[in-house]
Amino acid sequence: MNVRRSAAVLAATAVIGAATPAVAASPSPTPSVAVPSGLYGSTDPTYDGVWRQSLALLAQDTAGVRPAAKAVDWLTGQQCANGSFAAFRADPAKACDAELMVDTNSTAAAVQALAALGGHDAAQQQAVGWLKSVQNADGGWGYAPGGASDTNSTSVVVGALAAAGEKPAEVVKGGKSPYDALVKLALPCAAGGAFAYQPDKQGKLAANADATAAGVLGALGEGLAAKAAAQSAAAACAAPGTPRQAAANGAAYLAKAVAKDGYLTSVLPGAENQPDYGNTADAVVALAAQGGAEQAREPLAWLQRNAAAWAKQNGPAAYAQLVLAAHATGTDPRAFGGTDLVAALNATGPAPQSADKATGGLQREDADEKDRDGKDSDDGFGVWWTVGVFLVAGIGIGFLISGRRKRQP
Repeated sequence: MNVRRSAAVLAATAVIGAATPAVAASPSPTPSVAVPSGLYGSTDPTYDGVWRQSLALLAQDTAGVRPAAKAVDWLTGQQCANGSFAAFRADPAKACDAELMVDTNSTAAAVQALAALGGHDAAQQQAVGWLKSVQNADGGWGYAPGGASDTNSTSVVVGALAAAGEKPAEVVKGGKSPYDALVKLALPCAAGGAFAYQPDKQGKLAANADATAAGVLGALGEGLAAKAAAQSAAAACAAPGTPRQAAANGAAYLAKAVAKDGYLTSVLPGAENQPDYGNTADAVVALAAQGGAEQAREPLAWLQRNAAAWAKQNGPAAYAQLVLAAHATGTDPRAFGGTDLVAALNATGPAPQSADKATGGLQREDADEKDRDGKDSDDGFGVWWTVGVFLVAGIGIGFLISGRRKRQP
């Protein structure tokens, strides 16, 4: 994440109408609203609060960390009465109304986090019910209710359904499941086998690395905290007639994209050949989930050598993405290229109730919290689903994201 979340909101703005205010390409380092004490990160949470909190809690869970109760309470307190989540509600005591922009990505990420933590069945089932109610006739989801289906949104919802114990193939609208929507967004081998974010105005599909990382996980029925598959060989590209084959094709596309330098590149203006750390981390998870940890070895090694400064600058969501990449490949997140990602993530929010000693000794929820104003880190968006702000304008539709968000490879 990353411009993903903000771009997603911007894209949804185009779908919903001009009444919704435009947003910046990244969260402001000087919050325009007070940052709640239970929230991870110190930057403005207006466009990514629920997303970054969900990623942080999910990543902590994979590392065996029991988060602070108030961190979990903050997330559950963001839920609307109908089960949905918005990116951020400054006043949770105020009932959600028609002017509040709720979205599928925040809702699906929250479901995945709450399902992992356990003990929140009612909240997650209510959220799943809302997601089902806004499913599109093609079986997929857009960022905002009623928006055209996109690969990233559909995939994160698939992860939420699976986390909540649903069978995504049986969640249908008009006879179509989310897998039908994803296969429709997959390109043939002649075009590289990638996933597109959405069709353009002419109905054409264009390969998109961020959407491909998301699409691979979605087509596999996996969520953000996916683990490595048992197999270790990459599958050959073939007609993407099934979700499994579409995932294999997408993984082959990602493997080729990172083969030269070990990372995916950003396509934002002026960022020629600039590494895209968040999308590379998402690609690691996708490659491991589809073809085994060995398939993600090179981009993982590149992240271990180079991502520490990026994560420090971009905060909890960035640290979470790296923790999830480590989790997917069976790598120790407490010794990630010389960085203890878990300790760094924990330090961006309230001290966890329990944590391994290697995380820096944060053992009690009532332990002294680091001064939020003195933190080094800003919040990053990131995780699989990033859509570049400037590309949103190019495709004329869309979504985000972490992503957020759709960048060309």
